[in-house]
Amino acid sequence: MITRTLSSRLLQLAPSYPVIFLTGPRQSGKTTLARSAFPDYMYVSLEDLQNREEATEDPRGFLRRLENAPGAILDEVQRTPDLFSYIQGFVDSGGGPLILTGSEQFLLSERIDQTLAGRAAILELLPFSVAELCRRASLSPDEFIAGSSIPSGEPPMSLDNMLFTGFFPRIHDLSLEPSPWLDGYIRTYVERDVRALTAVGDLDTFGRFVALCAGRSGQLLNTSSLGADAGVTHSTARRWISILKAGYVIDLLQPHFENFSRRLVKAPKLYFVDTGLLCRLLGVRSPGDLHRHPLRGLIVENLVIGELRKLFLHHGQRPPLYFWRDSNGREVDVIIDLGIRRIPVEIKAGLTVAADFLKSLDLYAGLSQGEGGILVYGGDETYRRRQDLVRAWWSCT
Repeated sequence: MITRTLSSRLLQLAPSYPVIFLTGPRQSGKTTLARSAFPDYMYVSLEDLQNREEATEDPRGFLRRLENAPGAILDEVQRTPDLFSYIQGFVDSGGGPLILTGSEQFLLSERIDQTLAGRAAILELLPFSVAELCRRASLSPDEFIAGSSIPSGEPPMSLDNMLFTGFFPRIHDLSLEPSPWLDGYIRTYVERDVRALTAVGDLDTFGRFVALCAGRSGQLLNTSSLGADAGVTHSTARRWISILKAGYVIDLLQPHFENFSRRLVKAPKLYFVDTGLLCRLLGVRSPGDLHRHPLRGLIVENLVIGELRKLFLHHGQRPPLYFWRDSNGREVDVIIDLGIRRIPVEIKAGLTVAADFLKSLDLYAGLSQGEGGILVYGGDETYRRRQDLVRAWWSCT
C-alpha cells in the first residue's frame, strides 16, 4: 500500500482534537487512510442502510455504540448531516475521538462550523501526488520553494501517460484501464452525488455543462458564457459551478490583487482536480493523443496546480495559491503568497527551457522587486537558471 503524505499530519493532530474531519474527492483514499492510521478504531460506514437509518432515527443510541471503543471512524458522514448536532454533545461529554470522512466539502464544512467549531480539525485528502506514486517522501512547501531538496528518481510513467491516467488511487492500486473507470466515476458523480446534494432538474444538461467546463479548464471563469452554451441561466451556471467545487471535481484559482498600479482581472480561473477526469471529459482516447492536443499546455497546467495544492493540503496547510493577471493580458500562472514573500510560478509544457519561458517571472520580479521565481516545465531536469529555479514537472511534491 502506498503511504499517504497526509498520514503524518493526521496522526500528529489526533491527540489534540476530539474530532478530525477528513474530506476530499470520492475515491481519493480517505477511508483507507483513516483505517490504516487508526487500525484499533471502530469502523462504521454510513453508506450502509442499517447504520444510516439508526444514525438518523436514533442518533443518541447510535453514538452510544461508540462509547466503549478506543475511537471510531464514521465513514461518508455526508449521508447523515443531522448527526453533527448530536456529535457535539457526544464529544463534550467525553466521547471520542472520532474520525469523520466525507466528500462534499461545502455542506460538511458548514455543519462543522455550526456545531463543532473549536472541537474539530479539518484535513483534505486529494488523489495521489506524483511523490506518492514514486513511493518517496514528499517535499515540504519550504523545500519546494527553496530548491533545497531535489527528489531522486523518476515517476513510474511518462508525462502524457500521467496526464491521461490521472491520480485516483484505485486506478493505480489495481492497474485498471483509466477510461472505463473514469466513465463510471463521472456517471456515479452526476447520477448520485449531484442528485443527493441539490435539485438538478436535467441531469443530461448538467453532464453537458461539466463537459463544457472541461473545454474551458485553465481559463478565466465566465458563467454567463458557460450558461449560454449549456442552455441554462447565469444563476444556474453559478450554482452548478458551486456544486462541482463542493464535489471536488473542479477548483477555482483566485486572482491576486496586488496591482502594481495596474488594473487586474477579478474573475477566478477554472481547473479540474484530476487530469485523468479532465482528459476523459475532453474525449482524449489515449496518451498518444495528447502529444498534439490543442489543450495539452492547459492540461499540464492543471497537473502542476493540482500538485501544488497537494504540496500544501497533504501537509495540513491551506494552499496560499493565486494567479496574477493585469488588464493588458500579462500574467503569472501561480503566485504563492507567504505573507512576507510572494513566489511567482510559471508552468510550461515544453520539454526544453526556452528563453521566453522566463519572461513572466522576469516581469513579476521587476514589478514586485522580488528575487526570482520558479519555472515548472515538461522536462526532467531541475536546476537554477539566473535568479530562477527550474523544476521538472514531477518534482513539485
